[in-house]
Amino acid sequence: MIMAAGLGTRLGEIGKDTPKVLLDINGITVLERILLKLDSHGFNDIIINVHHLAGKIMEAAKELQEKLNVKISISDETGELLETGGGIYRVRDFFAEKPFLVYNGDILTDLNLEKMYEYHKRKGAIATIALRNRKGNRAFLVDDEGVIRGWTNRENNIDIITVEKPMNLHELPSMAISVYDPGIFDFMEKGKYTMTSIILKATTTGRVIAFRYDRGYWVDIGTPEQLENARQLL
Repeated sequence: MIMAAGLGTRLGEIGKDTPKVLLDINGITVLERILLKLDSHGFNDIIINVHHLAGKIMEAAKELQEKLNVKISISDETGELLETGGGIYRVRDFFAEKPFLVYNGDILTDLNLEKMYEYHKRKGAIATIALRNRKGNRAFLVDDEGVIRGWTNRENNIDIITVEKPMNLHELPSMAISVYDPGIFDFMEKGKYTMTSIILKATTTGRVIAFRYDRGYWVDIGTPEQLENARQLL
């Protein structure tokens, strides 16, 4: 699932007429770059949630489906933006009984998605979150074994720790890419909420794990400065 329903407010004027996934990066839109990456790593049955400028994304998705030979479905949230958790739960039937990948539509990276997916299955995880040692106010708290035990907001000094006894925890921000087992839906319900809140609920199982990737590149195209950085980088 590509999460593409964001309002793009951080982009200012750029985001008013163009959704983030349709921004141009050196002649190729963000959406096409993500679809090419997903397909090359074995993910070719894709659903995209849309809200802001939904019609433009749906039109582009239709063209890209024919061009790239991938199957694309749409979850139309025009009536109400459900945030990440609510948006995923709304289309839970799409994922059947297999683990599934969720990819934010405003990031580009050379992370190997196939390796991350196989790692998730090998570990028997209920959720695997790609994490990176980078700048960011919000971070997951990870123990020495790579198990996610909580979350912190560095800016507001808020810590949510789901372990009973103290342990050594490392602060690692998310890369906005995750793999989930269908069992994650046992922690979810209909509504409007973030996926972070669900991940924290699921940490009580001890099966929410980190897939750390500090090499290569990761770029968020959410602001004009970051967008230009992505163009230079690529």
